[in-house]
Amino acid sequence: MKNLSDQQKGSLLAFVAVMFITPDSLFIRLSNIDTWSLVFYRGIIPFFTVLIGMLIIYKLDFFKMLFTSGYHGLIYIITFSITNITFVVSIQNTNVANTLVMIALAPMLSAILGAIFLREIPDKKTWFAIGITFIAAVYIFYDSLKLGSILGDILGFITAIGLAVGAVTIRSAKTKNLVPAAVVGKLFVALFAIYFVESYVLVDRDLFIVPLMCVMCVAIPFVMVTIAPRFIPAEEVNLFFLLETIIGPFWVWMVIKEQPSVETILGGFIIILTIAIHSYLKLKRS
Repeated sequence: MKNLSDQQKGSLLAFVAVMFITPDSLFIRLSNIDTWSLVFYRGIIPFFTVLIGMLIIYKLDFFKMLFTSGYHGLIYIITFSITNITFVVSIQNTNVANTLVMIALAPMLSAILGAIFLREIPDKKTWFAIGITFIAAVYIFYDSLKLGSILGDILGFITAIGLAVGAVTIRSAKTKNLVPAAVVGKLFVALFAIYFVESYVLVDRDLFIVPLMCVMCVAIPFVMVTIAPRFIPAEEVNLFFLLETIIGPFWVWMVIKEQPSVETILGGFIIILTIAIHSYLKLKRS
């Protein structure tokens, strides 16, 4: 990593994080526990997993990083907690493709917030990529409106806003490590879910699926996603999330035969092609 440019570091972290995230929707579909039990485990397991790792690496400096993160850390704790809750509840109230399409709006929201608060105006290539992916997202989203799953779609949009605010917050605090703040955010998610949990019991395949999902699709990616905006602009990090828009539904399709719509396939192809070209041009320049 030391020999890579900031653009390469940020792009690599964001890409690897999203690849770990893509089976997340499938695991959520395969689990048999109720929504709030799922939210609880997606909070408490990553909390202990990353906390232990951070304490081994940084020891007591972990708490120093947490308390010196200031208002950036507080904002990130709040947005991180909200997005973790709204994502799962959205998935449970609409089809997978709809939630992921709403998350596809995060790059545009990040670009707008970054331009306003950080004075980081995206270059023409990035605006073009955001515009194309936004049109593709609207094209796919139009189909979901006809399905009447408005609650899930609204929660998906709130998730997109949270991702944008969180990424811009990290970007504005490039000298601070906000991973400890994210760890606290996971604890808050678990504590909030406790009030609604029906059962903590994991049986049958949930004994394997839930811990695997919480470590592979939640704990590992959230560390990478929290670090990536320190190297590249927030909107570029969130552009990589659009890969999940098409790859996520295909995992679900292959395993449980929940076939994505034609609109999702066509729009997803445009999104993947746009991100690939944009990333290539950015990395070539770096």
